[in-house]
Amino acid sequence: MEKLILHYFIHEQIGTLFVDNQLIQIIAPESIVGYCQFKHTIVLGKFNLRENHIDERIADAIEQRIPEQLTQFCLQMEVGANQAGLRYENDLLVEILSPGTKRLYWQNSHKQHMVTVDLNQGYTLSGEIVQQLLQPKLRQKEVVGDNSILIAQVPAYHVGVLKVNGHIEQLLTAGITAYWRFNREISVDIVDTRLQALDVAGQEILTKDKVSLRINLVANWHYTNVLTAFEKTACPAELLYRELQFGLREAIGTRTLDELLENKNIIDEVVTKHIKERLQGFGLETVSLGVKDIILPGDMKAILSQVVEAEKSAQANVIRRREETSATRSLLNTAKVMENNPVALRLKEMETLERIAERIDKISVVGGLDQVLHGLVNIQAK
Repeated sequence: MEKLILHYFIHEQIGTLFVDNQLIQIIAPESIVGYCQFKHTIVLGKFNLRENHIDERIADAIEQRIPEQLTQFCLQMEVGANQAGLRYENDLLVEILSPGTKRLYWQNSHKQHMVTVDLNQGYTLSGEIVQQLLQPKLRQKEVVGDNSILIAQVPAYHVGVLKVNGHIEQLLTAGITAYWRFNREISVDIVDTRLQALDVAGQEILTKDKVSLRINLVANWHYTNVLTAFEKTACPAELLYRELQFGLREAIGTRTLDELLENKNIIDEVVTKHIKERLQGFGLETVSLGVKDIILPGDMKAILSQVVEAEKSAQANVIRRREETSATRSLLNTAKVMENNPVALRLKEMETLERIAERIDKISVVGGLDQVLHGLVNIQAK
């Protein structure tokens, strides 16, 4: 004798009864079901009404086998080929249905309804729907299917470049907008419109006389026309970087090391001219640029240090010789003055005597003071 099996269904729990893989009945909440196998395969499914989405296989079985129970226990939602569906529970958006979707949901204690949106009317979501997507309550419960919507948040001092199927449609100002992704490829590039700095670092370039230099350059730039910039090139910043590299090679590769060291501003001038010519009409502008570092190879540093040392030593010798010549000329002029001026000559003798006396601790005078004044120091030739 087959054993009777009992199953209890609690509140907000619904079931399906399959006999030999055929759906026979939907079991209502708070029911008690008893059955015996009797050579049949009986499968009893239990489902939580809070998770009210019905599996596609079970939904097909309900429609085909027991359509009379569909309206009693289920809600059917169908979306057209050019529509999107917004499913609400208690007036909160919980799911986004794609075009051509047909689904069944279990009826539960929540108020459920669906709103359809005609995708032929445009790809921009209304501000009301955007607010529903961003409501704090919804952040605690994920909106199913929200990956079908692109939410673009453009910060202040930025713009957004909206592309639909690869074509630039418009510029977005600061704020939040959302777009349907159904039936189209859509993206938004966020662009900073403020002044930006671009570093071109570690550029290894040979000079005209085959000296390898490592150059670090920085350029301050901004967009003058964002739409033009993105219409003419996929990545404007990369274009600017490449042109700065080309400008450096033009400035350094056609000049010797001595020319570059004699006029350090020549690199900035050549690169600036190159950038203005090449980027004209591309919606970009460099405000300023300059070389931060010119790094020489180790052996070249030693050679230049020796050259600088030799140059400075030669300059010091020239200055020393010039001073010696000046001193000699001054002495010669003094001698000419004293030659024809006895008073000046005598003053010079007294000055010399004073200097000698400063170095003598004790003086013995023989022959009187006149002997000291005239005999000890006498510049005049005899």
